[in-house]
Amino acid sequence: MTVTARRNWRKRIWQVLVTLCVVAALGAGAVLLATGEDADPDAVAAVPSGAVAVPEAQLPELTEPAPALAALPTGGPLPDPAALQAALAPLLAAPALGSGLSAEVVDVATGATLLDTDADDPGTPASTAKLLTGLAVLTTLGPGATIETRVVAGTQPGEVVLVGGGDPTLSTTSPSQSYPGAPTVADLAAQVQAAGVAVTSVVVDNSLFTGPLTAPAWGSEDAPSTYAAPVTATAVDGARVSPGQAQRSGQPGTDAGAALAAALGVPGAPVGLGAAPAGAQVLGTVRSAPVERLVEQALTASDNLLAEDLARQVALATGREASFAGSAEAVTAAVAAAGFGTTGLTLSDGSGLSGTDRVPARLLVDVLEAASDGSRPELGALLSGLPVAGYTGTLADRGDADPSTAPGTVRAKTGTLSTTSALAGLVTTADGRLLAFALLADGTPGDVSASEAALDAVAARMAACGCS
Repeated sequence: MTVTARRNWRKRIWQVLVTLCVVAALGAGAVLLATGEDADPDAVAAVPSGAVAVPEAQLPELTEPAPALAALPTGGPLPDPAALQAALAPLLAAPALGSGLSAEVVDVATGATLLDTDADDPGTPASTAKLLTGLAVLTTLGPGATIETRVVAGTQPGEVVLVGGGDPTLSTTSPSQSYPGAPTVADLAAQVQAAGVAVTSVVVDNSLFTGPLTAPAWGSEDAPSTYAAPVTATAVDGARVSPGQAQRSGQPGTDAGAALAAALGVPGAPVGLGAAPAGAQVLGTVRSAPVERLVEQALTASDNLLAEDLARQVALATGREASFAGSAEAVTAAVAAAGFGTTGLTLSDGSGLSGTDRVPARLLVDVLEAASDGSRPELGALLSGLPVAGYTGTLADRGDADPSTAPGTVRAKTGTLSTTSALAGLVTTADGRLLAFALLADGTPGDVSASEAALDAVAARMAACGCS
Protein backbone atom coordinates (compact mmCIF):
# COMPACT_ATOMS: atom_id res chain seq x y z
CA MET A 1 0.00 0.00 0.00
CA THR A 2 1.39 3.40 -0.98
CA VAL A 3 1.76 6.28 1.48
CA THR A 4 -1.17 8.06 -0.17
CA ALA A 5 -3.32 4.96 0.05
CA ARG A 6 -2.48 4.50 3.73
CA ARG A 7 -3.41 8.13 4.44
CA ASN A 8 -6.72 7.74 2.60
CA TRP A 9 -7.47 4.53 4.51
CA ARG A 10 -6.77 6.23 7.85
CA LYS A 11 -8.95 9.18 6.79
CA ARG A 12 -11.81 6.83 5.97
CA ILE A 13 -11.52 5.03 9.31
CA TRP A 14 -11.47 8.38 11.11
CA GLN A 15 -14.58 9.52 9.24
CA VAL A 16 -16.38 6.36 10.25
CA LEU A 17 -15.40 6.82 13.91
CA VAL A 18 -16.57 10.45 13.86
CA THR A 19 -19.88 9.31 12.41
CA LEU A 20 -20.29 6.77 15.20
CA CYS A 21 -19.65 9.43 17.82
CA VAL A 22 -22.15 11.85 16.28
CA VAL A 23 -24.88 9.25 16.00
CA ALA A 24 -24.25 8.00 19.54
CA ALA A 25 -24.48 11.54 20.87
CA LEU A 26 -27.90 11.91 19.21
CA GLY A 27 -29.08 8.85 21.05
CA ALA A 28 -29.47 6.63 17.99
CA GLY A 29 -30.40 3.08 18.70
CA ALA A 30 -28.33 1.74 15.81
CA VAL A 31 -25.39 2.87 13.73
CA LEU A 32 -25.45 2.88 9.94
CA LEU A 33 -22.29 3.05 7.89
CA ALA A 34 -22.95 4.96 4.68
CA THR A 35 -22.66 2.81 1.59
CA GLY A 36 -24.62 4.99 -0.82
CA GLU A 37 -27.34 2.31 -1.09
CA ASP A 38 -30.56 2.00 0.92
CA ALA A 39 -29.34 4.52 3.49
CA ASP A 40 -31.74 6.53 5.62
CA PRO A 41 -31.58 10.14 4.31
CA ASP A 42 -31.44 11.61 7.80
CA ALA A 43 -28.51 9.38 8.77
CA VAL A 44 -26.68 10.12 5.52
CA ALA A 45 -27.01 13.84 6.16
CA ALA A 46 -24.92 13.46 9.32
CA VAL A 47 -22.07 11.76 7.41
CA PRO A 48 -19.28 14.03 6.09
CA SER A 49 -19.52 14.60 2.35
CA GLY A 50 -16.16 12.91 1.73
CA ALA A 51 -17.12 9.69 3.51
CA VAL A 52 -16.86 6.49 1.49
CA ALA A 53 -17.74 2.89 2.13
CA VAL A 54 -15.13 0.82 3.97
CA PRO A 55 -16.58 -2.69 3.94
CA GLU A 56 -13.46 -4.31 5.40
CA ALA A 57 -13.23 -2.03 8.43
CA GLN A 58 -13.39 -3.87 11.74
CA LEU A 59 -14.06 -1.68 14.77
CA PRO A 60 -12.92 -2.96 18.16
CA GLU A 61 -15.52 -3.95 20.71
CA LEU A 62 -15.59 -1.38 23.49
CA THR A 63 -15.78 -2.55 27.09
CA GLU A 64 -16.03 -0.83 30.43
CA PRO A 65 -12.61 0.57 31.41
CA ALA A 66 -10.96 -0.91 34.45
CA PRO A 67 -10.23 1.53 37.30
CA ALA A 68 -6.69 2.89 37.29
CA LEU A 69 -6.74 3.22 41.08
CA ALA A 70 -8.76 0.51 42.74
CA ALA A 71 -10.77 1.38 45.82
CA LEU A 72 -9.84 -0.13 49.14
CA PRO A 73 -11.47 -3.50 49.81
CA THR A 74 -14.64 -3.20 51.86
CA GLY A 75 -14.49 -6.58 53.55
CA GLY A 76 -11.22 -6.25 55.43
CA PRO A 77 -11.54 -7.08 59.14
CA LEU A 78 -11.57 -4.20 61.60
CA PRO A 79 -8.35 -4.13 63.65
CA ASP A 80 -8.86 -5.31 67.20
CA PRO A 81 -8.03 -2.37 69.51
CA ALA A 82 -6.31 -4.60 72.06
CA ALA A 83 -4.16 -6.27 69.38
CA LEU A 84 -3.21 -2.93 67.81
CA GLN A 85 -2.37 -1.41 71.17
CA ALA A 86 -0.23 -4.41 72.08
CA ALA A 87 1.63 -4.15 68.76
CA LEU A 88 2.29 -0.44 69.18
CA ALA A 89 2.97 -0.28 72.94
CA PRO A 90 6.72 -1.00 72.84
CA LEU A 91 7.22 1.42 69.95
CA LEU A 92 5.29 4.23 71.66
CA ALA A 93 7.47 3.70 74.74
CA ALA A 94 10.69 4.33 72.79
CA PRO A 95 13.04 6.61 74.78
CA ALA A 96 13.45 8.82 71.70
CA LEU A 97 9.80 9.89 72.05
CA GLY A 98 10.24 11.18 75.60
CA SER A 99 7.51 11.02 78.21
CA GLY A 100 4.99 13.51 76.82
CA LEU A 101 3.47 11.42 74.04
CA SER A 102 -0.17 11.82 73.06
CA ALA A 103 -1.71 9.74 70.30
CA GLU A 104 -4.91 8.54 68.68
CA VAL A 105 -5.71 6.01 65.94
CA VAL A 106 -9.17 5.76 64.35
CA ASP A 107 -10.63 3.45 61.72
CA VAL A 108 -11.91 5.82 59.04
CA ALA A 109 -14.72 3.62 57.71
CA THR A 110 -16.38 3.06 61.07
CA GLY A 111 -15.05 5.90 63.19
CA ALA A 112 -14.02 3.38 65.84
CA THR A 113 -11.21 4.51 68.12
CA LEU A 114 -8.45 1.90 68.15
CA LEU A 115 -5.90 3.72 70.31
CA ASP A 116 -6.24 6.64 72.70
CA THR A 117 -3.18 7.81 74.60
CA ASP A 118 -4.04 11.15 76.20
CA ALA A 119 -5.59 12.18 72.89
CA ASP A 120 -7.50 15.06 74.48
CA ASP A 121 -4.41 16.55 76.11
CA PRO A 122 -3.10 19.55 74.14
CA GLY A 123 0.36 18.90 72.74
CA THR A 124 2.87 20.88 70.74
CA PRO A 125 1.86 20.20 67.12
CA ALA A 126 4.88 21.70 65.33
CA SER A 127 4.08 21.68 61.60
CA THR A 128 1.09 19.34 61.91
CA ALA A 129 -0.70 22.61 62.81
CA LYS A 130 -0.62 23.36 59.07
CA LEU A 131 -3.48 20.86 58.73
CA LEU A 132 -5.67 23.29 60.69
CA THR A 133 -4.51 26.27 58.63
CA GLY A 134 -5.31 24.29 55.48
CA LEU A 135 -8.74 23.39 56.84
CA ALA A 136 -9.42 27.02 57.68
CA VAL A 137 -8.50 28.46 54.30
CA LEU A 138 -10.30 25.72 52.34
CA THR A 139 -13.54 26.18 54.27
CA THR A 140 -13.37 29.98 54.49
CA LEU A 141 -12.18 30.98 51.01
CA GLY A 142 -13.04 27.79 49.13
CA PRO A 143 -10.68 25.48 47.20
CA GLY A 144 -10.88 27.54 43.99
CA ALA A 145 -10.08 30.95 45.45
CA THR A 146 -6.96 32.77 44.27
CA ILE A 147 -4.79 35.59 45.63
CA GLU A 148 -4.20 38.76 43.62
CA THR A 149 -0.99 40.75 43.21
CA ARG A 150 -1.22 44.14 41.47
CA VAL A 151 0.96 46.87 40.05
CA VAL A 152 -0.53 50.37 40.08
CA ALA A 153 0.64 53.81 39.06
CA GLY A 154 2.50 55.76 41.73
CA THR A 155 2.24 59.39 42.73
CA GLN A 156 5.19 60.49 40.58
CA PRO A 157 5.68 60.12 36.81
CA GLY A 158 7.49 56.87 36.10
CA GLU A 159 6.77 55.48 39.57
CA VAL A 160 4.94 52.16 39.86
CA VAL A 161 3.73 50.43 43.04
CA LEU A 162 3.84 46.68 43.59
CA VAL A 163 0.86 46.00 45.87
CA GLY A 164 1.27 42.76 47.80
CA GLY A 165 -1.80 40.60 48.25
CA GLY A 166 -0.16 37.95 50.39
CA ASP A 167 0.93 35.54 47.66
CA PRO A 168 4.56 34.49 48.29
CA THR A 169 4.57 32.16 45.28
CA LEU A 170 4.98 35.01 42.74
CA SER A 171 7.86 33.71 40.66
CA THR A 172 10.90 35.31 39.09
CA THR A 173 11.25 32.31 36.77
CA SER A 174 8.81 30.79 34.29
CA PRO A 175 7.79 28.27 35.40
CA SER A 176 8.38 28.61 39.12
CA GLN A 177 11.05 26.32 40.53
CA SER A 178 9.18 25.88 43.82
CA TYR A 179 5.46 26.44 43.20
CA PRO A 180 3.87 24.81 40.13
CA GLY A 181 1.21 27.04 38.65
CA ALA A 182 2.53 30.21 40.26
CA PRO A 183 2.10 33.63 38.59
CA THR A 184 5.23 35.33 37.32
CA VAL A 185 6.89 38.70 37.71
CA ALA A 186 7.48 38.64 33.95
CA ASP A 187 3.73 38.59 33.34
CA LEU A 188 3.24 41.59 35.61
CA ALA A 189 6.07 43.46 33.91
CA ALA A 190 4.68 42.75 30.45
CA GLN A 191 1.34 44.25 31.43
CA VAL A 192 3.01 47.37 32.84
CA GLN A 193 5.05 47.79 29.67
CA ALA A 194 1.92 47.32 27.54
CA ALA A 195 0.35 50.18 29.49
CA GLY A 196 3.08 52.43 28.11
CA VAL A 197 4.67 53.45 31.43
CA ALA A 198 8.34 54.42 31.29
CA VAL A 199 9.32 53.14 34.73
CA THR A 200 11.90 55.05 36.76
CA SER A 201 11.22 53.74 40.30
CA VAL A 202 9.39 50.98 42.14
CA VAL A 203 7.53 51.23 45.43
CA VAL A 204 6.46 48.11 47.35
CA ASP A 205 3.20 48.31 49.32
CA ASN A 206 3.17 45.76 52.17
CA SER A 207 0.36 47.46 54.08
CA LEU A 208 -2.08 44.55 53.75
CA PHE A 209 -0.33 42.78 56.63
CA THR A 210 0.09 44.39 60.04
CA GLY A 211 1.93 43.70 63.26
CA PRO A 212 5.36 42.16 63.81
CA LEU A 213 7.10 40.38 60.93
CA THR A 214 7.91 37.34 63.06
CA ALA A 215 5.82 35.63 65.74
CA PRO A 216 6.66 36.47 69.35
CA ALA A 217 7.58 32.85 70.15
CA TRP A 218 9.85 32.39 67.15
CA GLY A 219 13.55 32.32 67.86
CA SER A 220 15.90 34.96 66.52
CA GLU A 221 17.43 32.31 64.29
CA ASP A 222 14.10 31.34 62.70
CA ALA A 223 13.73 34.21 60.24
CA PRO A 224 15.48 34.50 57.97
CA SER A 225 16.61 30.90 57.76
CA THR A 226 16.31 27.97 55.38
CA TYR A 227 12.78 27.32 56.63
CA ALA A 228 11.22 30.71 57.40
CA ALA A 229 11.28 34.41 56.56
CA PRO A 230 9.72 37.62 57.84
CA VAL A 231 6.03 37.51 56.90
CA THR A 232 5.25 40.36 54.53
CA ALA A 233 2.40 40.90 52.08
CA THR A 234 4.83 40.89 49.14
CA ALA A 235 7.44 38.27 48.30
CA VAL A 236 8.83 36.38 45.34
CA ASP A 237 9.87 32.72 45.16
CA GLY A 238 8.69 32.13 48.71
CA ALA A 239 11.12 34.83 49.91
CA ARG A 240 14.03 32.70 48.79
CA VAL A 241 17.32 34.48 48.17
CA SER A 242 17.54 32.65 44.83
CA PRO A 243 14.83 30.66 43.01
CA GLY A 244 14.84 27.00 44.04
CA GLN A 245 17.30 27.53 46.89
CA ALA A 246 16.64 26.88 50.58
CA GLN A 247 17.87 30.11 52.17
CA ARG A 248 15.17 32.73 52.74
CA SER A 249 15.63 36.49 52.68
CA GLY A 250 15.29 38.98 55.50
CA GLN A 251 13.77 41.60 53.18
CA PRO A 252 11.13 39.86 51.04
CA GLY A 253 9.30 43.06 50.03
CA THR A 254 12.37 44.89 48.78
CA ASP A 255 13.50 41.77 46.93
CA ALA A 256 10.13 41.60 45.17
CA GLY A 257 10.40 45.24 44.11
CA ALA A 258 13.91 44.67 42.75
CA ALA A 259 12.69 41.65 40.81
CA LEU A 260 9.93 43.73 39.21
CA ALA A 261 12.40 46.48 38.30
CA ALA A 262 14.67 43.93 36.66
CA ALA A 263 11.77 42.42 34.71
CA LEU A 264 10.82 45.91 33.55
CA GLY A 265 14.30 46.41 32.14
CA VAL A 266 15.37 48.96 34.77
CA PRO A 267 17.39 46.87 37.25
CA GLY A 268 19.06 49.95 38.67
CA ALA A 269 15.82 51.80 39.44
CA PRO A 270 15.31 52.87 43.07
CA VAL A 271 13.19 50.45 45.12
CA GLY A 272 11.56 51.35 48.42
CA LEU A 273 8.65 50.58 50.72
CA GLY A 274 5.57 52.78 50.67
CA ALA A 275 1.84 52.92 50.03
CA ALA A 276 -0.16 52.92 46.83
CA PRO A 277 -2.17 56.09 46.25
CA ALA A 278 -5.92 55.74 46.66
CA GLY A 279 -7.71 54.99 43.40
CA ALA A 280 -4.47 54.48 41.50
CA GLN A 281 -4.61 53.20 37.93
CA VAL A 282 -4.10 49.45 37.78
CA LEU A 283 -1.28 48.61 35.38
CA GLY A 284 -1.06 44.84 35.84
CA THR A 285 -2.66 41.99 37.77
CA VAL A 286 -1.76 38.36 38.33
CA ARG A 287 -3.41 35.69 40.45
CA SER A 288 -2.04 32.75 42.37
CA ALA A 289 -2.81 29.12 41.74
CA PRO A 290 -6.07 28.01 43.43
CA VAL A 291 -6.00 27.84 47.20
CA GLU A 292 -6.28 24.04 47.12
CA ARG A 293 -2.95 23.89 45.24
CA LEU A 294 -1.37 26.30 47.73
CA VAL A 295 -2.55 24.14 50.63
CA GLU A 296 -1.03 21.08 48.98
CA GLN A 297 2.27 22.88 48.52
CA ALA A 298 2.32 24.18 52.09
CA LEU A 299 1.70 20.69 53.47
CA THR A 300 3.97 18.66 51.22
CA ALA A 301 7.04 20.88 51.65
CA SER A 302 6.01 22.13 55.13
CA ASP A 303 6.40 25.66 53.80
CA ASN A 304 6.14 27.93 56.83
CA LEU A 305 5.90 31.21 54.92
CA LEU A 306 3.17 29.94 52.62
CA ALA A 307 1.23 28.63 55.62
CA GLU A 308 1.49 31.99 57.38
CA ASP A 309 0.24 33.78 54.27
CA LEU A 310 -2.71 31.39 53.98
CA ALA A 311 -3.61 31.98 57.63
CA ARG A 312 -3.67 35.71 56.93
CA GLN A 313 -6.05 35.15 54.04
CA VAL A 314 -8.44 33.58 56.54
CA ALA A 315 -8.07 36.65 58.77
CA LEU A 316 -8.75 39.02 55.88
CA ALA A 317 -11.76 37.04 54.70
CA THR A 318 -13.31 37.18 58.17
CA GLY A 319 -12.66 40.85 58.85
CA ARG A 320 -9.76 40.35 61.25
CA GLU A 321 -6.35 41.98 61.38
CA ALA A 322 -3.89 40.29 59.03
CA SER A 323 -1.28 39.71 61.73
CA PHE A 324 -0.02 36.72 63.69
CA ALA A 325 -2.63 37.35 66.40
CA GLY A 326 -5.44 37.99 63.93
CA SER A 327 -4.69 34.97 61.78
CA ALA A 328 -4.37 32.63 64.80
CA GLU A 329 -7.76 33.83 66.02
CA ALA A 330 -9.23 33.45 62.53
CA VAL A 331 -7.95 29.89 62.06
CA THR A 332 -9.28 28.86 65.46
CA ALA A 333 -12.68 30.34 64.66
CA ALA A 334 -12.73 28.65 61.24
CA VAL A 335 -11.97 25.26 62.79
CA ALA A 336 -14.92 25.72 65.13
CA ALA A 337 -17.17 26.97 62.32
CA ALA A 338 -16.34 23.83 60.34
CA GLY A 339 -17.80 21.75 63.16
CA PHE A 340 -14.70 20.65 65.06
CA GLY A 341 -14.16 21.00 68.79
CA THR A 342 -11.52 23.54 69.74
CA THR A 343 -11.15 22.71 73.43
CA GLY A 344 -7.43 22.78 74.19
CA LEU A 345 -6.55 24.50 70.91
CA THR A 346 -4.17 27.44 71.28
CA LEU A 347 -2.42 28.98 68.29
CA SER A 348 0.01 31.87 67.99
CA ASP A 349 0.91 31.40 64.32
CA GLY A 350 -0.33 29.59 61.22
CA SER A 351 2.65 27.36 60.55
CA GLY A 352 3.31 25.57 63.83
CA LEU A 353 6.79 27.02 64.09
CA SER A 354 5.90 28.52 67.46
CA GLY A 355 6.60 26.34 70.47
CA THR A 356 3.60 27.85 72.26
CA ASP A 357 1.03 26.32 69.91
CA ARG A 358 -1.11 23.59 71.47
CA VAL A 359 -3.34 21.11 69.63
CA PRO A 360 -4.97 17.91 70.93
CA ALA A 361 -4.10 14.82 68.90
CA ARG A 362 -7.83 14.07 68.73
CA LEU A 363 -8.52 17.28 66.79
CA LEU A 364 -5.94 16.40 64.14
CA VAL A 365 -7.44 12.93 63.76
CA ASP A 366 -10.96 14.34 63.55
CA VAL A 367 -9.89 16.63 60.70
CA LEU A 368 -8.10 13.83 58.84
CA GLU A 369 -11.05 11.49 59.31
CA ALA A 370 -13.51 14.07 57.94
CA ALA A 371 -11.27 14.72 54.95
CA SER A 372 -10.91 11.04 54.09
CA ASP A 373 -14.33 9.53 54.83
CA GLY A 374 -16.05 11.40 52.00
CA SER A 375 -18.13 13.68 54.19
CA ARG A 376 -16.10 16.83 53.51
CA PRO A 377 -15.00 16.84 49.85
CA GLU A 378 -13.84 20.46 50.08
CA LEU A 379 -10.99 19.22 52.29
CA GLY A 380 -9.49 17.01 49.60
CA ALA A 381 -6.31 19.09 49.38
CA LEU A 382 -5.47 18.08 52.95
CA LEU A 383 -5.11 14.53 51.70
CA SER A 384 -3.41 15.18 48.37
CA GLY A 385 -0.96 17.46 50.19
CA LEU A 386 0.17 14.82 52.68
CA PRO A 387 3.77 13.74 52.08
CA VAL A 388 4.11 10.11 50.99
CA ALA A 389 6.63 8.03 52.94
CA GLY A 390 9.72 7.38 50.90
CA TYR A 391 8.51 9.48 47.96
CA THR A 392 7.47 13.09 48.45
CA GLY A 393 7.99 16.19 50.52
CA THR A 394 9.19 15.97 54.10
CA LEU A 395 8.75 12.18 54.06
CA ALA A 396 10.78 11.67 50.88
CA ASP A 397 13.66 10.16 52.85
CA ARG A 398 11.62 8.75 55.73
CA GLY A 399 9.28 5.88 56.50
CA ASP A 400 10.29 3.42 53.77
CA ALA A 401 12.92 1.40 55.64
CA ASP A 402 10.55 -1.54 56.25
CA PRO A 403 10.47 -3.60 53.02
CA SER A 404 7.18 -5.21 54.11
CA THR A 405 5.40 -1.88 53.88
CA ALA A 406 3.85 -1.33 50.47
CA PRO A 407 4.64 1.99 48.74
CA GLY A 408 2.19 4.76 49.53
CA THR A 409 0.67 3.09 52.57
CA VAL A 410 1.82 5.88 54.91
CA ARG A 411 0.90 9.48 54.08
CA ALA A 412 1.37 12.00 56.84
CA LYS A 413 2.18 15.56 57.83
CA THR A 414 5.41 15.84 59.73
CA GLY A 415 6.21 18.22 62.56
CA THR A 416 9.64 18.94 64.00
CA LEU A 417 10.95 21.38 66.59
CA SER A 418 14.06 21.02 68.72
CA THR A 419 12.34 18.89 71.39
CA THR A 420 9.09 18.00 69.61
CA SER A 421 8.36 15.47 66.89
CA ALA A 422 4.93 14.85 65.42
CA LEU A 423 3.32 12.80 62.68
CA ALA A 424 -0.35 12.94 61.66
CA GLY A 425 -1.91 11.32 58.62
CA LEU A 426 -3.31 8.15 57.10
CA VAL A 427 -2.09 4.58 56.89
CA THR A 428 -3.47 1.59 54.99
CA THR A 429 -3.12 -1.65 56.94
CA ALA A 430 -2.19 -5.06 55.60
CA ASP A 431 -5.91 -5.92 55.58
CA GLY A 432 -6.80 -2.81 53.58
CA ARG A 433 -8.25 -0.75 56.44
CA LEU A 434 -7.68 2.99 56.26
CA LEU A 435 -6.63 4.46 59.62
CA ALA A 436 -6.28 8.10 60.62
CA PHE A 437 -3.68 8.79 63.28
CA ALA A 438 -1.84 11.53 65.13
CA LEU A 439 1.32 11.14 67.21
CA LEU A 440 2.57 14.16 69.17
CA ALA A 441 5.79 13.65 71.11
CA ASP A 442 6.47 16.53 73.50
CA GLY A 443 9.69 16.79 75.45
CA THR A 444 11.84 14.55 73.28
CA PRO A 445 15.51 14.31 74.31
CA GLY A 446 16.50 16.49 71.36
CA ASP A 447 17.81 13.83 68.97
CA VAL A 448 15.59 14.75 66.04
CA SER A 449 16.66 11.86 63.81
CA ALA A 450 15.98 9.32 66.55
CA SER A 451 12.53 10.70 67.38
CA GLU A 452 11.55 10.84 63.70
CA ALA A 453 12.68 7.25 63.24
CA ALA A 454 10.64 6.21 66.28
CA LEU A 455 7.48 7.81 64.86
CA ASP A 456 8.12 6.24 61.47
CA ALA A 457 8.40 2.84 63.15
CA VAL A 458 4.95 3.30 64.72
CA ALA A 459 3.40 4.19 61.35
CA ALA A 460 5.11 1.28 59.62
CA ARG A 461 3.87 -1.13 62.30
CA MET A 462 0.31 0.04 61.77
CA ALA A 463 0.69 -0.55 58.04
CA ALA A 464 2.09 -4.06 58.50
CA CYS A 465 -0.36 -5.07 61.22
CA GLY A 466 -3.74 -6.50 60.36
CA CYS A 467 -4.25 -6.78 64.12
CA SER A 468 -7.64 -8.40 63.68
